[in-house]
Amino acid sequence: MDHTPLRAFGLHKTFRAAERRLTALVDVTLSLSPGVVTGLIGPDGAGKTTLMRLAAGLLAPDAGRIEVLGLDATADSLAVQSRIGYMPQRFGLYEDLSVQENLDLYADLQGVPVPERPARYARLMEMTGLSPFTRRLAGQLSGGMKQKLGLACTLVNPPRLLLLDEPTVGVDPVSRRELWAIVYRLVEEEAMSVLLSTAYLDEAERCAEVILMHQGRVVDQGPPAHFSKPLTGRTMRVTGAPSTRRQLQAAVALRPDVLDAVLQGESVRVVLREGARLDCDALAQAADDSLRCELVPPRFEDAFVALLQGDRAAAPLPQVRVTPGFTGDAILVKDLCRRFGDFRAVQDVSFAVHPGEVFGLLGANGAGKTTTFRMLCGLLAPSNGEVRVAGVDLRLAAAQARGRIGYMAQRFSLYANLSARQNLAFFARAYGLKRRHAAQRIDWALDAFELEDLAGVESGTLPLGYKQRLAMAAALMHEPDILFLDEPTSGVDPLARREFWSRINALAQGGVTVLVTTHFMEEAEYCDRLVIMAAGEVLAIGTPTQIKAQAARPGAPEPDMEEAFIALIQDRGSP
Repeated sequence: MDHTPLRAFGLHKTFRAAERRLTALVDVTLSLSPGVVTGLIGPDGAGKTTLMRLAAGLLAPDAGRIEVLGLDATADSLAVQSRIGYMPQRFGLYEDLSVQENLDLYADLQGVPVPERPARYARLMEMTGLSPFTRRLAGQLSGGMKQKLGLACTLVNPPRLLLLDEPTVGVDPVSRRELWAIVYRLVEEEAMSVLLSTAYLDEAERCAEVILMHQGRVVDQGPPAHFSKPLTGRTMRVTGAPSTRRQLQAAVALRPDVLDAVLQGESVRVVLREGARLDCDALAQAADDSLRCELVPPRFEDAFVALLQGDRAAAPLPQVRVTPGFTGDAILVKDLCRRFGDFRAVQDVSFAVHPGEVFGLLGANGAGKTTTFRMLCGLLAPSNGEVRVAGVDLRLAAAQARGRIGYMAQRFSLYANLSARQNLAFFARAYGLKRRHAAQRIDWALDAFELEDLAGVESGTLPLGYKQRLAMAAALMHEPDILFLDEPTSGVDPLARREFWSRINALAQGGVTVLVTTHFMEEAEYCDRLVIMAAGEVLAIGTPTQIKAQAARPGAPEPDMEEAFIALIQDRGSP
């Protein structure tokens, strides 16, 4: 008997958006192994979500066939949907209903017999840790708890195949690890097959197999080591003086023998082109620094970049030179508090951000970092404490301070029905730029962020990576001293994240102060300093190296940033 949970044969799928024809899948042929977690990996627009929707019987292919649990997913879509679990990127929880009411609703929708429900609910609540919260409204849960409730609702009727479309986007590392524990428990105890797409490539390394997609095609399929092993001898760590690590990363990235160069703590992680070698002595002379170069084992993310980045030209970097119009710290926070009724979301938080610094604000879901971020932007008034931004006291002159800052929201917040150029023109007027100056800044933004060819396209139809570029360009129209970025790369693939951070580094070197929140712990390594918050308080502050040293334990003397984050949060006690 064939137990293959999913097979695809020559799938093609196209969509029409306004005047454009978008090809989502091209001749996709693949099969899943039963009883394991298979990762579905690829850049934005690779076709991952389209493939999942076809497997769930929610779309029909233009050509080809897809079989799920032995059934034709197109002809027998209702039968397929009754046998699988599907959790899309934006799972539809009802936020005005309690946890228990959401479970009941999805049990009704999935036809779960009433006598079977109590045992199933008890198991799901124990597995997700939501047992104490069954009466809480879904809208009052943290981001990680919402994802766990969404997964529980998907599993109310035990499926043989579980489809998870980026379930950990926007979720902190502690909750992300908990979600993975749940998934593997399902695989081990219920012999469930799982197809999971993710933007976190460290998660891909945990999968039994990986399907790598690009531009609607399957590039390759196999265990993670199948992808990373061929890069043995091509991955290195280059270490110089900590104060020059950004300059070192920029210098290394420009070398013709280098395919990829990213900051990793006080070092630069390098992937060399095939057959190339890195001349460390020559690089040290060019960087005017003493360097240490050493080989390190390749990882799946190195292979992802090597396979998909190829000879793609480096993105142009925004050229800026900011001379701050203030003295002292760019951001100064003293004894900051925020209460919502009797609940203290932020309590006695203090830190300072220096001019030209990239400063990270991290915390588990519900830790108070978003509330802190909104107060620093002038979007929320503090209950107590002092906040000075660009030398201005926010309690006395919030509007003046907002004129000195740029803000990029977590979710795309530009006008979807306006073109890229129209959005930039709107923000230029909103920031008070005169006609000639506004035209110059619009031309600068379109050039610096490679948006010229898309200037007339409605921004709502742009791929996610281009929406991100446009949002950052809009935030920089008035040449701010300080740039606030709220989880700017959430859901964005590693190639787009690299491009984004190369621009951030260029802005920082030009004198712009950057404050960023992120759940990607590797991005925390890019920060000069960072704060980790828990239960509304500062848990740790320092450079990435100092934070990791603070989290070192006898069994883990050299934790990476994610391990350090989890250790510190768990030592404090999760909120």
